[in-house]
Amino acid sequence: MPKNITVMTYNVHSCRGRDGKASPERIAEVIASHSPDIAALQELDAGLLRTGLADQAEIIAGQLDMRCHFHPCLKIEEGLYGNAVLSRYPMRLVKAEELPTLPGRSDIERRGALWVEIEAGSKLQVLNTHLGLRRKERIAQTDKLLGPGWLKDRPDDSPIIFFGDLNAVPLSVVYRRFGRCLLDAQKITGRPRKTWPSSFPVLRLDYIFVTPDILVRRVEVPRTSETRMASDHLPLVAEVALP
Repeated sequence: MPKNITVMTYNVHSCRGRDGKASPERIAEVIASHSPDIAALQELDAGLLRTGLADQAEIIAGQLDMRCHFHPCLKIEEGLYGNAVLSRYPMRLVKAEELPTLPGRSDIERRGALWVEIEAGSKLQVLNTHLGLRRKERIAQTDKLLGPGWLKDRPDDSPIIFFGDLNAVPLSVVYRRFGRCLLDAQKITGRPRKTWPSSFPVLRLDYIFVTPDILVRRVEVPRTSETRMASDHLPLVAEVALP
C-alpha cells in the first residue's frame, strides 16, 4: 500500500524576512502550518553575528520536533552557512559535499549538496541543494549531481526526491538536464506556480523532482501574509505517495 507523506522545499534567506527581522521561530511557524514530514531548507545561518549567533537549523528542528542534518557550504566570520534536511522519520547521512565552482574565482559563494536516506516505511533517498548564480557554474554543479556518486548511483532502486533552489528557470539547460531523469512535481499536477520573490513571484526557482515510482498527489505554493513576509522565497509543498 503506498504511503502518503508531505514534503517541502524552502529557501529561508537566513530566516530574515522582508521586514528585516531574522526569526527562525517565524520560519518554523510557516513550516508547521503545512505539517511536512520532510523539509529541505536552503540558506541557513549557524553562529553568525548577522543573525544573532543562532543555530537556525537546530532552532527550527527543535520547534518542529524533527530530526535534522545541516551541511555548511561555507564559513563566514566564525560561523557557518548552508542547507539542511529535516525529517519526522529516522534518517542517516549518505554524503554532503561542496559543489564545483568556476576556476580561479575565489570570490564566488561556495555551494553544496546534502544526501540523506530516510526510513519512511521503506527507504527514501532525499537530496537537497542550492545552485550558484552564474550559468556556467550551475551547469558544472548540475553535471556533478547527475554524475557518479550522486544521482547516477541510485542505490537499490530506492525512490528519490530531489529538492532545491536551482537559481534556474524551466527553460534553462539546468532544468532540462534534471528533467531527463526526474519528474518535476509541479508539472505533474497542473499549472506550475512561481516562488520568487515572495512579495510578487515572477520566477520559478525552487523545485521538487521525483523518480517515476513516486506518485505526486498535490503541489502547493502557499501565498499568505506569513509566507510573503518570512523569507524572500515562497515555500513549495507537495503531497506524494511512496511505493
